[in-house]
Amino acid sequence: MAVPQRVLIAPSGFKESLSAETVARSIAAGVRRVLPGVQITAVPIADGGEGTAATLAAATGGVLVPVNVTGPVGEPVESHFARLGGSASGTAVVEMAAAAGLRLVPRKLRDPGATTTYGVGELIRAALDEGIRTIVIGCGDSGTSDGGAGALQALGARVLDGKGRVLPFGGSALIDAERLDLSGIHPAVREATLIVACNQHNVLCGKKGVARVFGPQKGASPHQVEELAKAMRQWARVLERDGLQAGFDYRSGPGTGASGGLGAGLAALGAKLVPRFDALIDSGLAGLDLDALMRGADLVITAEGAIDFQTPKGKVPAVIARRAQLAGVPVLALAGSLGKGAPGVHDIGIDAIASIMTLPMNLEDAVANGEQLLIEATERTMRLLLLGAAVSSSVDARRLELRAS
Repeated sequence: MAVPQRVLIAPSGFKESLSAETVARSIAAGVRRVLPGVQITAVPIADGGEGTAATLAAATGGVLVPVNVTGPVGEPVESHFARLGGSASGTAVVEMAAAAGLRLVPRKLRDPGATTTYGVGELIRAALDEGIRTIVIGCGDSGTSDGGAGALQALGARVLDGKGRVLPFGGSALIDAERLDLSGIHPAVREATLIVACNQHNVLCGKKGVARVFGPQKGASPHQVEELAKAMRQWARVLERDGLQAGFDYRSGPGTGASGGLGAGLAALGAKLVPRFDALIDSGLAGLDLDALMRGADLVITAEGAIDFQTPKGKVPAVIARRAQLAGVPVLALAGSLGKGAPGVHDIGIDAIASIMTLPMNLEDAVANGEQLLIEATERTMRLLLLGAAVSSSVDARRLELRAS
């Protein structure tokens, strides 16, 4: 093991704590404490969740456009979309978490049967009104399970029951959905290219459907989970008949369950559901050739808020590790916490993992001190790496001595 001379830092953000840019900067600071002369390339990774719009705006020389929208519990929130610059000029990035993210739902109001994606539709509408016709919608960190119905309503659609009455917001109401009326849809929708950057593992219906997998995380009781699962099945039937994509698999197509079913709802408007890293990295949207950067590195460091059994299912560390493995580069993954199943990530190409916390602490303290904790964790881990390099060098030297004798 040699001391790395070129380090690639490619992390996502720590949700509700540190942006991807701050994580990358903190890791770089920790590396330089141990290897002050090392060549560092920092590439914050947009994963579709919190901070995606800001990350891509910064990467392309674009701007964030402020928009006031309806939040997930019906109250106004200050939000934004990104108007990208550079070669991606003319493209907008809508980050659904900025309008309907879980952080915008007060803990006492976490009812996924009632929250809405209406604000996401308002962001799309604002981008369309500015003349933008290519819109990438980042899915992640949602606080909703309304099948994207709210977003459609904001764009002019009507969701009706069997008597022609307009249904209220929320996923629970979709159990009574009988028709989707798209006659009043925003006129620019049909000429726009909508790309949903989503986790392809997430589907709308079935045992691994969005209600059963993510409903409890958003505050659903066991009874609500079953109610939402039934509502999503009914919603899928409506979309199959009234959506703009005939023959599309709204029930179990890859990505249909993204962000509480937002993927399925937007697919009804003709949106393409694309694996999020294909849409956000490999498309060239950020002017980034990640694989080339991998090939030029001696060590890759990635990071995420939590590493656990869900990490291999399309999370940033897993995507980075698979690419690094193809390039033959070792990977270190840092995390705010290590959860159930964390050691399993070694099977997907992550060589070592480390938590930023060395002592028990409550979430509030961890969030407040996250940047410093990350710098210190990086320093500790790099010192262990240097120790390994020194031991390896010593062993090699001893072997040469023995051979010479």
